[in-house]
Amino acid sequence: MTIITVTAPAGRLSLAQRRLLAESLTDAVLEPEIGQHAPAARMGFQVHFADLPADCMAIGGRLLSDRPRDIMTINIAVMNAAWPAEVRAEVIRNVLVRLAEACGMPAPAPSWWVNFEIIAEGSWGSRGGVLSILQLLETGVFTPERITAIRAALQPTA
Repeated sequence: MTIITVTAPAGRLSLAQRRLLAESLTDAVLEPEIGQHAPAARMGFQVHFADLPADCMAIGGRLLSDRPRDIMTINIAVMNAAWPAEVRAEVIRNVLVRLAEACGMPAPAPSWWVNFEIIAEGSWGSRGGVLSILQLLETGVFTPERITAIRAALQPTA
């Protein structure tokens, strides 16, 4: 259903921070996506941590090995559903707040970037085939309001 990938310089995030982020980043996206906190929905979320050496990351045209900076990118890939701008903005804010909390910072660093990607219907595979968000609406984890919004968003327009 959702994949969150955190790319950071090697050693930036400790094991304890990764444990905290695995849960808190899942919740940061899960609650807006399905409309409620539903532990049963957690299995549909993956968080990946990618560490890169300082000489494999750059900002402002300079390698981090030459000019250390606190940079991270967080990529969120979700199935096509009801993702109006205000819901995407809520997810992005949630992710940045949770990341700052896990890093013991009062606010997110300006060099932490979040990319929100919506995967088109028919372009997501799992369970041995192509998976649709519509198949997941009957699992009991989505609120009635989210089900209505998702069905409306995926209605073909004439």
